[in-house]
This record gives sequence, C-alpha cells and structure tokens, in this order.
Amino acid sequence: MMKVYVDHAATTPLDIDAFNAMKPFLLNDFGNASQQYSFARTAKAALKAARVTIAKCINAEPEEIYFTSGGTESDNWAIKSTAFAFGNHRAIITSQIEHHAILRSCHAVERMGIPVFYLPVDSSGVVQPDILSEYIDDSTKMVSIMYANNEIGTIQPIKKLCEITHSKGALFHTDAVQAVGHIPIDVKELDIDMLSASAHKFNGPKGIGFLYIKKGTQIAPYADGGAQEFGMRAGTENIASIVAMAVALEKNCNRMKSVSDHLIGLEKLMTSLLKKAELDFIKNGSPKKIPGNISLSFKNAEGEMLLHRLDLMGISVSTGSACDSKNTQISHVLEAVHVSENYAKGTIRISLGYENTEEEIFYIVQSLMKILKR
Repeated sequence: MMKVYVDHAATTPLDIDAFNAMKPFLLNDFGNASQQYSFARTAKAALKAARVTIAKCINAEPEEIYFTSGGTESDNWAIKSTAFAFGNHRAIITSQIEHHAILRSCHAVERMGIPVFYLPVDSSGVVQPDILSEYIDDSTKMVSIMYANNEIGTIQPIKKLCEITHSKGALFHTDAVQAVGHIPIDVKELDIDMLSASAHKFNGPKGIGFLYIKKGTQIAPYADGGAQEFGMRAGTENIASIVAMAVALEKNCNRMKSVSDHLIGLEKLMTSLLKKAELDFIKNGSPKKIPGNISLSFKNAEGEMLLHRLDLMGISVSTGSACDSKNTQISHVLEAVHVSENYAKGTIRISLGYENTEEEIFYIVQSLMKILKR
C-alpha cells in the first residue's frame, strides 16, 4: 500500500538542511546567547544571522523580526498587545474566516470591552475592500486579515486592505502563516505593520515562529522578564530552532517558483482526473490561492468518513482545518463562503508539498473513486 502525505497546510516535513543546522546548537554550541562569556558568542552570532536571513526573505529590517513560539503566539501578541497598548482602547476589525488563533484572541478582547467587527467574505472567501471601507472609521485601532486562508487557500488583497486601514490611522496585521515561504511577500511594498509566521508550515521545526513588527508600531511587550527580543519578549531564545527556521525559510524562498509550478501542475492533474471520474464535487476558494491547497466538497458524503477511509488506504488528508479536527460540524470558513450543506459535510482538504508526485495524485483519485462510487 502506498503511503501518501498530503496535509502540508497542517504541517510540513522538516527539511534535512534545517535539521542539520539545529544539531550543533543542541549538542555542542548550547550556550545562552544572553550571556557575556566567550562560549555564548557562537549562539549570539547565530541568532543575529538568523534574524538577518529571515528579514531578507520578507524584505524587512532585522530589528523588526521578533522570535516567538509560532503563529498562534504571534497572533495573540498582535491582537491582545495592540488592543491594550498604552490604554488607548479602540475597535478591532477582522474577518469571519480567520484562523482560531485570531478569532479567539478577538473574543478575549471583546470580553474586556473592546468592540470587534467580523467582516463577511464573498463566495470565494475574499474580503472585498469596499466592505472594509464600510466598516472602518476613526474609532478603529487595528485591522487583522489573514494573508491566505488555511482551509481553502484563498489569498486576500492585502495591499488594498492595508491602504484603506492606514487611511483611517489604524494598524494592519496579517496572519501569514499559510503564505510565508510559499508566495512572495514584501512587507515594505505592502506597508504591513505586523505579520505572523510559523516555521513548521515551511519545512522548519515546530514550536518556533516570528512576528514582524514595523519600526514605530506601538505594541506592548508579550512577556516581561529579561531583555531578550529587544525587551519585547522575555525568555531564553531557542537558538537551534531559530537557526533551522532561517535555513528552511531561505531554502523555500529560493526554490519558490519551481515548487509553485510543480504544485500547480499536480493540482491541475488532480482536478482533471476527478472530473473524468464524474464525481459530484465542488472546488472551494478563489483562483488566486496558495499553490497546492485544494478544498474539495463531495455531494452527499461525510468528510470524516472520507478522512478515515483514505487513512486506511495510506493517505493523510484533513477534513478542513486541522486545528479544529475534533469538531465534526461544518467549519466556520465553509459557512462563511456559503457552501450548501449537502456538499459542505463532504469536505476534505488536500494540501500538497514539493515531495508529492503524479503517481500519488493518481492513487488519491483512484482511492476516492473506490470510496465514493461504492
């Protein structure tokens, strides 16, 4: 039986070069980068170099990169610390299809008395700039719209949304966890104020990420204690994982075009095969989306059944958002884009990676035919 992993939107395999970069800082150069003696110098230099590498990948300045434990922490920091920074409490705007790291952070600040508005999206999952223009006003402190959706892959018109946000004097944050390392991102050209990223989405290790914070942005520290991360996030740095994240991100950015072309080709092949099989399905999301992120809804099927049957055939997929895998109800994203219930319940997410092959695509479609036609 073939083993096929196609859930890269949930997590990616650790790149071998990133793994090898970690080892010296786990075994030999394990010094605390905050210490002053010579043994700490290698770790300190590695921390500085990693910050420079990551900054170059998104066209930021090194001092604008703040290391965190991942996308969830970065999102929490951006939402909560901005909301309560310097006692200037004003409204927040986000969208209905955000990751739960954003939605639940927004629910938390709502409980503290800060208004939050949740923008609707169109049937492709796009936040229309005109809708933001209707909701935003001088009372808005922050707008947070994800760069690309984790369930359906839709990419948002970030630059236009950012322009509208700044026209009202508000800050703009984007959860770019699904986008960083997969599509080109230039924070200066987009004029983003904050951006969240997570290493394990671009072949780095789990438990490490970063928050880009534009110079001059008013935001409260995430954790108090030592002076790490320019005094904004106390705690001894995870040097091994930070170094590995930098290696993985730079490698993904360097091969971005070839990988994107490969994934688009595999996706076209899968769509063609599914249509030839005459299966009754719809493909969710916008044509402008993350390469290889495929949300499929099969009529009168059950997504959980498909997941488990495919798993028995050696194929790993998701029923939508892996972060909500215990919840079998229709996801908030599918509800927001108005997928009819007889299709929505039969939704699976297939998210491809650079190591996937055409042979695997044929096997996935053949397996779906066996399950659905039975």
